[in-house]
Amino acid sequence: MRLDRGRFTAVAYPVDVPLARSLLDSAVANDTFPGLPRPTQRTLIAVAPDARRFRDWVGSGAPEWGAAIAIPDEQRIVMQGSRAGSDAGNPFQVLRHELAHLALHEWMGSLPPRWFDEGYASYSAGEWGRDEVLSASLGLVLHGLPSLDSLDQGFSAGASRATGAYALAYRVVAEMAALDPERGLTLFFKYWKATGSMDTALRQAYGLTESAFEARWRERTLRRYGGLAVLANLSLVFGVIGVIIVPLYIMRRRRQRRALAAMLAADEAAERAARDSVLEWLLGTGERER
Repeated sequence: MRLDRGRFTAVAYPVDVPLARSLLDSAVANDTFPGLPRPTQRTLIAVAPDARRFRDWVGSGAPEWGAAIAIPDEQRIVMQGSRAGSDAGNPFQVLRHELAHLALHEWMGSLPPRWFDEGYASYSAGEWGRDEVLSASLGLVLHGLPSLDSLDQGFSAGASRATGAYALAYRVVAEMAALDPERGLTLFFKYWKATGSMDTALRQAYGLTESAFEARWRERTLRRYGGLAVLANLSLVFGVIGVIIVPLYIMRRRRQRRALAAMLAADEAAERAARDSVLEWLLGTGERER
């Protein structure tokens, strides 16, 4: 079935029509994105009824762990329907994330690198849970932060690394927007579009070079999440140690109790033997005296 709302069209099987209506209502009600002009291009939202259809519609180039995909050149979004598992996420937040990709591409074209594209979509969708990933990141503890130039590699290195890359990209864009509490990303996008240079846009909008901003982001992120990640992973380590040590401790205590019981039994047996021996001696002596 086809449903139309404003600049949006949704196509869905009957089972997902109620969800599609709700998604369209949400999209129309929240059709602005941080720092960008209001989008104008028509957008198709395809709601897949099951995992097989979703895979068929997104094609072989999409990652296996993806819950939805935006195709900017076609102004099309493919997402899972009401039968999707819990790992597919909140469908309203997922749609907002994908619409942010399209809005960014409509205004900025191919200028943004992958990490900024994903970070901006997460920031626009209010995916605050990304911070929880950093708070428990073993990679943050062991390896520190990657450079912005190398951050793109994480999105194609499997689900686990991609989760960390999304969290870091979200943190970059959130830190950037916070540099100007009043205008956020508005001037940055204006200068970036006009000059084609992220470094120039950062200088003009925030008075920072790209390298200075990256250093600031690294320092603030490590200061804010490094300690939390250490604590989280220490808790994990102690938990693992507990799983290993506690059973060994219980086994040792059981062995000690068995050994003690054996010693007590041996002592009792020795005492009985001694009593029997003395009794036999006394009895033998009495008989000789008679």
